Amino acid sequence: MEFLDRYQQIVADAITKYTFKDKPAELYDPMNYIISHGGKRLRPIMVLMACDLFGGDLKQAIKPALAIEFFHNFTLIHDDIMDEAPLRRNKPTIHTLHGINVGILSGDGLMLKAYKFFEDLEPEIFKACIRIFTHTGLLLCEGQQYDINFETQEDVTYDDYIRMITYKTGVLSASSFEIGALIAKANFKDAKAIFNFGKHIGIAFQIMDDYLDVFGDQAQFGKKHAGDIYENKKTVLYLLAREHATEEERKELDHWYSKKTDNIDKVYGVEKIFRRTKVDEKALRLIEKHNEIGQSYLEKINIPEEKKKPFIELANYLLRRES
Repeated sequence: MEFLDRYQQIVADAITKYTFKDKPAELYDPMNYIISHGGKRLRPIMVLMACDLFGGDLKQAIKPALAIEFFHNFTLIHDDIMDEAPLRRNKPTIHTLHGINVGILSGDGLMLKAYKFFEDLEPEIFKACIRIFTHTGLLLCEGQQYDINFETQEDVTYDDYIRMITYKTGVLSASSFEIGALIAKANFKDAKAIFNFGKHIGIAFQIMDDYLDVFGDQAQFGKKHAGDIYENKKTVLYLLAREHATEEERKELDHWYSKKTDNIDKVYGVEKIFRRTKVDEKALRLIEKHNEIGQSYLEKINIPEEKKKPFIELANYLLRRES
């Protein structure tokens, strides 16, 4: 996908241009460390894509796109601390290298830098973007807290799970598209349609993330295999397994999810139930469902189909990650 390469290059060049040179280095070097790892940089690309779709000036969108990338990486640093994760993108996490205190501070620093990168927008667009950005941040915190609650909460429902991943993952993708649309001065209806497209693609992406945690190739995925099982995360795989398990299997799931342990027998036992109940196939069907809902919102935008093609390609690309 040439269009993705082009946007990735724009984002990479901007990250190089705006590398943090502030002091103390002990604070800013870890911030540069996580930003420089790259990953796919999808969320800033979403800002640029939406700005392009509605005929906006990409130059005005570059710093807000970086703001989204800074914010996203702030959440990853703190997420890794909470999950005690040793790796991120196949590299040691910041708190593993520098300790929890530096991890917290460098995450906070990235979040505050993100706000500064909206300052060049004209006043009305600045206000609208900051309102969306702040609301998104609060929803993300709520989603993270729900995720933590679920580890000890017994009666997690599928709707609870969808709300949690919508807040934790879906709204950041959605808001990235909406902010790009607003910078391009798109109308309210179109901005909301691209928001909803992003929300459902984000939900599908998180379900795929849950799927890959167990059924993906660890070397390509860049995370500890079955980390969600170790952490007692009530993911879509767990919920589908409970729904389709026998009474005996439900008791076994309850047993394993009542304790946090690195016991390999736990992973083996839970994975066996996951495979028996075919949650992999069921999760992939849910991914496809949310992809279709997302694309139905894209169809509502009154813009030539040719201009929408990159969005369809991006969605299909995101949901074909290595497994």
